[in-house]
Amino acid sequence: MRLLRHILTLCIAIGYISTTFAIGEVEIKGIVKNSETGQPIPGASVYISDLKLKTVSDADGVFQFKNAPSKGSFLVEVKYIGYKTLSKMVDFSINQTIEFVLYPTIIESEEVVITGTPFSSSNKTNSLAVVSVNREKLTEQGGTNLVDAMSRIPGVSQISTGGGISKPTIRGLGYNRVLTIAEGAREEGQQWGDEHGIQFDQFAAARVEVLKGPASLLYGSDALGGVINIIDDLVPEEGVTKAGFTTSIQSNNGLSASSLMLQGNNKGFVYRGRASYKNAHSFGYKGAHVPNSGFNELNGSAMLGFNKSWGYTHLNISSFNSDLGLVEEGPDALGDYYSHDGDLVSRSEARKRKIETPFQRINHLRTTLNSNIILGGGQLKSVFAYQNNIRKEFEEDVNEVGLQLNLESFTYDVKYSLPSNNGWESTFGLQGMYQQNVNRGHEFLIPDYNSNNVGVFGYLKKNFTGGAVNLGLRYDYKNMDGKEMLEDHGNHSHVIFDSFSNNFSNLSGSIGLAYELAPNLIFKANAGSGFRAPNIAELGSNGKHHGTFRYEIGNANLKQETSLQFDAGLAYSGDKISVGLNAFSNTIYNYIFPAQLNGETITYADHHGHLETLPVFRYIQDDALLIGGEANVDFHFIESLHFENSLSYVKGKNKITGNALPFIPAANILNEIRYEPNIKGLSSAYVKVGVNNVFSQSRIDVFEEKTDSYSLLDAGLGFGVKSKAGKINFWVTGQNLTNKKYFNHLSKYKIEGIYNQGRSVAVGVNLPIL
Repeated sequence: MRLLRHILTLCIAIGYISTTFAIGEVEIKGIVKNSETGQPIPGASVYISDLKLKTVSDADGVFQFKNAPSKGSFLVEVKYIGYKTLSKMVDFSINQTIEFVLYPTIIESEEVVITGTPFSSSNKTNSLAVVSVNREKLTEQGGTNLVDAMSRIPGVSQISTGGGISKPTIRGLGYNRVLTIAEGAREEGQQWGDEHGIQFDQFAAARVEVLKGPASLLYGSDALGGVINIIDDLVPEEGVTKAGFTTSIQSNNGLSASSLMLQGNNKGFVYRGRASYKNAHSFGYKGAHVPNSGFNELNGSAMLGFNKSWGYTHLNISSFNSDLGLVEEGPDALGDYYSHDGDLVSRSEARKRKIETPFQRINHLRTTLNSNIILGGGQLKSVFAYQNNIRKEFEEDVNEVGLQLNLESFTYDVKYSLPSNNGWESTFGLQGMYQQNVNRGHEFLIPDYNSNNVGVFGYLKKNFTGGAVNLGLRYDYKNMDGKEMLEDHGNHSHVIFDSFSNNFSNLSGSIGLAYELAPNLIFKANAGSGFRAPNIAELGSNGKHHGTFRYEIGNANLKQETSLQFDAGLAYSGDKISVGLNAFSNTIYNYIFPAQLNGETITYADHHGHLETLPVFRYIQDDALLIGGEANVDFHFIESLHFENSLSYVKGKNKITGNALPFIPAANILNEIRYEPNIKGLSSAYVKVGVNNVFSQSRIDVFEEKTDSYSLLDAGLGFGVKSKAGKINFWVTGQNLTNKKYFNHLSKYKIEGIYNQGRSVAVGVNLPIL
């Protein structure tokens, strides 16, 4: 509570700064033109990400931002379909009309402005390997959740537990090695667990940035493998109120998903509200449906804030609530599923929407205060957040909780970016987190614990003609105290968890270069170190981990992980072809992983006295090496036809034993042909056909099994229709259309012989209401 009072005090201080140092207001105006004709372009979207502002050019190609700061330089970005996205740094202290000249192109360029760095920047001058995907692209994938939709990004995979639980991995690293940022704050929701997905409403994601490689310099511990930065919508232009409704259905698991949103801007007072609901029965594959693999999800969120000449401050409150069925037994030799009572489960019974035991219930409350104050010509950015993650697991009775974890997290992130001076940009920051976890159920996996960590960093960037160089340094300290826990058996008790107290500290650094070798040819290189303290499950677990079919035992003597990664890339974007090549080498010292040693098992008795034999996994560590890369080649020889191809590959090796690292995704090649016809009365029309070719994974640890190769056929179509309230979007997406039976190597159901989801068709519509 003392930390909460400190956070509230800082929030009041931010309000004081915003009023005391308020600067004059200006009206920023500009015009968007066609490079070939010189004619204005109406309907172009204009963004200032650092101020969370957007607007649209009018019939004369003119746009304006009201109540803009009269000091400081900001990156302004302009987009319009059929033209190259353009961004430029604008000094707001100079009275001027900004002119953006857009060049026609048939190349679909990635997002230009990257926001997951200390200051928004063009991807051309950013040395990190970053991919950005917008809402439309994510929607087209027809995924059951956000991570599922992201798994088509080269270098990104998912650890799945059925149809409802997906965890992201980046270049072979996941769990606590990949950090998820939501509403500007790091998400904390027991992400060490296999069956613990991210707690975020996928409808709220306007776009997602994926930072590949160690981002510990910017985000601290747990960003050793990369960052998933989920970005919400920018606020609409002043005087505008918008509302929309999105709904979709899927054939395989009967998923129905809907979301209603309202947002507006009244003279700088901004607001947004969203309510979403998802419900699905069990998923199926050729010849079977998997009982109790359904889920439901109810989410609500609200944002209130101000966008003024001094910057912005937004208060976000969101509630994520989900029930997810857990499958504990696979099919028999004939492929049939049976209930706990030994009864055959029919297809119709498996497709019922009622979730049976065992299942998990997740309630995640997130409150964040996100601000950017223009101070002295620089930017003071801050994020203060409180999260409460309550995770319950019901084993045999829907009214009796087995495992219950209550995790409270307070996080803070304050950084100041000095005014840009002759191409130099610098940022200094302070970040930290305090956590408290309490067990409140009858079963236990991890102990009660407290954790406190703090980090400071400095980041320097020099922009020059044709590119930029950057470097940074960071120091982190983390303390974790595990509590002793006893289990009472009447006349005696025994120790479930021993107490421990661990301290970790680390110095991280990075240096990078981005340079335009020739017109449209960009070279990027980065060297960076990463840091990750062991999580609570690795240090102190002792119990059955539901949904993973194993018993886990932690090791309180584990050391922190550190890494050194080198990555380099080339990107070419021409009129008819675009090519991207990225390669990396990542050495991780004291890499922590679960291992089954000598086939160890344990006979486990729950609190009802029921016995079962489970494999025992203990957390150990060795040095590891991961190498790999991504490549993409996109051909656009015909204006309306696109042939897009990508390759992802990663190889993990234990440097001590020579064995392969466990849970490394198989290599895959994606091929997609996309046709975008020009049809009168329709906009953004497309038809696509794609094949996902996944190679076999035979480089496995001793307790894993080889996974065979497979190819999946996907297809989709979509179009937009203009209406008075905006554009109505329709889409249809088909996945695994040949109904292929396959195992994904990272599926946690593979060990039980449960195949991944079979054929599924999704149909959806987005309706603007206001």
